[in-house]
Amino acid sequence: MADIRYIFIVEWFDTAASLIRTYYLTYFTQDKTIEMYDLKNKKVFLKRCEYAIKDSDLYIGSILNVYSRQLKIVDFADVFTRSKFQNIKEKTFAMIKPDAYIHIGKIISIIERSGLQISNLKMTKMSQEDAREFYGEHKGKPFYDGLVNFMSSDLIVGMELVGDNAIKRWRELLGPTNTLVAREQAPNSIRGLFGTDGTRNACHGSDSPGSAFRELNFFFAKTSKLKTQAFFNQCTCCVIKPHIVKQNQVGEVIDMILSEGFEISALQTFFLDRPTAEEFYEVYKGVLPEFNAIAEHLTSGMCYALEVRQENAVKSFRDIAGPHDPEIAKVIRPNTIRARFGIDRVKNGIHCTDLEDDGVLEVEYFFNALQN
Repeated sequence: MADIRYIFIVEWFDTAASLIRTYYLTYFTQDKTIEMYDLKNKKVFLKRCEYAIKDSDLYIGSILNVYSRQLKIVDFADVFTRSKFQNIKEKTFAMIKPDAYIHIGKIISIIERSGLQISNLKMTKMSQEDAREFYGEHKGKPFYDGLVNFMSSDLIVGMELVGDNAIKRWRELLGPTNTLVAREQAPNSIRGLFGTDGTRNACHGSDSPGSAFRELNFFFAKTSKLKTQAFFNQCTCCVIKPHIVKQNQVGEVIDMILSEGFEISALQTFFLDRPTAEEFYEVYKGVLPEFNAIAEHLTSGMCYALEVRQENAVKSFRDIAGPHDPEIAKVIRPNTIRARFGIDRVKNGIHCTDLEDDGVLEVEYFFNALQN
């Protein structure tokens, strides 16, 4: 078997020096090893070694975690790599509309089972101005004003999906635009299952590469006006850990939270570096013997941060989260999140706020400090 190699340009933000450092990252397919070369200092930075990177993670914009460094793939380093990956790793924009809020978890589960990868996600609320701009191509059509009013009426969830033929595959999962038609022609499609009518049809999907590019920029560019807007009151913080993301169980966890009567008022994906993870977990330093391992795990891939609201939110959500140790949870609280999705005391499914006074503080950490 030939030892094929693919080379990418990656960037790492060195917090200590406040510099962006650039490297070649080479991925060898035969033994799935990697090597890194420092472009500024013109020397090998990381000798060829085994490291768990999946082919599905190799696309422009992907964040790779290599020995606690968050590396962002910014370009292909040679023509051969570009020819292999540029066309097969297509991106599309997906949106869960206000009418499908209660089905967010189920819709994410459908995406996870489809093989498409959620590479970015953000819950927000459009203003009427935002909605008019986003749906500007429909201006003047009979349904335009109703669509604008509906889309600005409540929370939406925007997602960047990545995969082979992502645009086509997502639209196939959606089904026909009109919900009534979808129920007849594709009853198991997202719109067939969760839609109401032509406008309240659960989800949106880009219809072309040009539309996907425009809509992804509108929603996720650094200059985007759309931000996750938390309430910062009567709330607790939930962090869905990286192992849940890798096991494609995010949708199940979110669905469980919503089915228990909690409100998810803010939701966003994050990639945390080691200093950020340690700062977030600072209250546990010297308390939990697994502190270093827990902080390390939180940097090992994408996580989801949630603002969860209900009366007495911290205590109520701690009850559904279950004991910190999943083995104990399986015995005394088998219907809790950690009992169902936890593996051990480090990979225990989710983090939840433990102290009553820390609910707002932890939510502010993700949806104020990390967003600014």
